[in-house]
Amino acid sequence: MSTKMKGEIFISKSLVSKKWTLLLCFGSFCFGILFTDRMWNIPESKDITRPSVTEAERLKLISEGCGPKTKEVNRDPQALFGEVSKTHNAIQSLDKTISSLEMELAAARSAQESLTNSAPISNDVEKKQLPRKRRYLMVVGINTAFSSRKRRDSVRTTWMPSGEKRKKLEEEKGIIIRFVIGHSATAGGILDRSIEAEDKKHGDFLRLDHVEGYLELSGKTKTYFSTAVSMWDAEFYVKVDDDVHVNIATLGETLVRHRKKPRLYIGCMKSGPVLSQKGVRYHEPEYWKFGENGNKYFRHATGQLYAISRDLASYISLNQRVLHKYANEDVTLGAWFIGLDVTHIDDRRLCCGTPPDCEWKAQAGNICVASFDWTCSGICRSADRIKEVHKRCGEPENAIWKASF
Repeated sequence: MSTKMKGEIFISKSLVSKKWTLLLCFGSFCFGILFTDRMWNIPESKDITRPSVTEAERLKLISEGCGPKTKEVNRDPQALFGEVSKTHNAIQSLDKTISSLEMELAAARSAQESLTNSAPISNDVEKKQLPRKRRYLMVVGINTAFSSRKRRDSVRTTWMPSGEKRKKLEEEKGIIIRFVIGHSATAGGILDRSIEAEDKKHGDFLRLDHVEGYLELSGKTKTYFSTAVSMWDAEFYVKVDDDVHVNIATLGETLVRHRKKPRLYIGCMKSGPVLSQKGVRYHEPEYWKFGENGNKYFRHATGQLYAISRDLASYISLNQRVLHKYANEDVTLGAWFIGLDVTHIDDRRLCCGTPPDCEWKAQAGNICVASFDWTCSGICRSADRIKEVHKRCGEPENAIWKASF
């Protein structure tokens, strides 16, 4: 083939290629426009919401807060100590407030229990508002035993009103006096029947759910306060032995002077030695709990006569199952209060001696609340001598009726 022919064929192919190239480009351009017009406007989904400016800013803040930041704080040691001291004082104040509220709650619970356990309530009474329980001034429990009939009779004829006078004392002065005793180891035996006959005659006993025994005095004290606070709502609860002389009006006036003090524990405070030797009187089997040999007890009221306020009696009632009992009753009571915020009142008029001691004080116008002999832990031969003590050291007969509490 000649060179001319080859050149013409090449030129024709080039022309064809250019034409097809132009057509292909044009078609691609049109197809691209058509495709983009259909795909560009995407309909928004109803389930997808665009974040608002506020949400976007919030996301931005969260994302910015994720990174750790350190801030140097310079604290003054004295200022820090002052803040710690203030916090400590606030905690102590809060503890006292909680303790006070717990005491009030305990008293309220005891009052509620006494109302609930006193008698069954009919449906008609439940619909009405219950009458408010009477508040007495004090409950005086005279601790006695089965063998102390002569002592009880001597008390009835001296400082304790009996019969109608005792009932009048309850109604007009709000003072309740009872001999406190449990039952014998043989329930319903001759000892119990003798107390029942005596109570039927005088009506001045408070029977406890307690087995009598000298080594059980701590348990008897616990049961007495628990029982008394459930039966009578009083401001004070007093425990006294049946061989002690008491001036009731002077006792009431003494307690009234302290009635505004919370958690009151009043008596003749003492601190005797802890006796570790077996066989001696007042031996303490748990002497090792009080430290080395020769140590003394903490301050506590002597057991012949002492008084506690209503909130402390309620505390004993609510916690009687976990309160520990030591061998000596007066130590036991003091141990129950040693860890509480209790007001201790040491009044020596609650532990005067027998004549001439109490007689001299009465002549000087300072009448004693209670009188006994320290050597006997009570009035020696009280059944015979208490009348003499009452004659020489007792307050005037009408003192209790003239007293205003």
